[in-house]
Amino acid sequence: MNQGRRSFLIYTIGGSLISLLIAIFYPILAFLKPPKNKSIEVSSVKVGKLEDIPPDSSLNFRFGNSSAILIRTSSGELKAFDARCTHLDCTVQYRKDMGIIWCACHNGKYDINGRNIAGPPPRPLNSYKVVVQNDEVYVSKI
Repeated sequence: MNQGRRSFLIYTIGGSLISLLIAIFYPILAFLKPPKNKSIEVSSVKVGKLEDIPPDSSLNFRFGNSSAILIRTSSGELKAFDARCTHLDCTVQYRKDMGIIWCACHNGKYDINGRNIAGPPPRPLNSYKVVVQNDEVYVSKI
């Protein structure tokens, strides 16, 4: 008879401890888990005025939930790409001194057409279509 009470107490105390640990750690783990971002579906974005983008320069901008980069070459041609490196999604930037698109995370390099030329990136950058209307620059998905 004494054995039955002892087993009951062991199960009750053990279950209480497990419940306490769950009550403590579940909110902590739920807080550390990042929330899911609702993706904003965008097909076209107004970037700005053409006169505000000098030749041989770039402009990073938001394209929905992701970042994008607009490059105006020294000849005045406009090119736009997804600014997330295809290696680990770091943000790329235009290096005017080298004439390339560069990822600082792992020294990934892309040519001015978005093709991967050096470093760990496994594929080219996704490109966007650039349209200029009334001196306004618009970038849209291809």
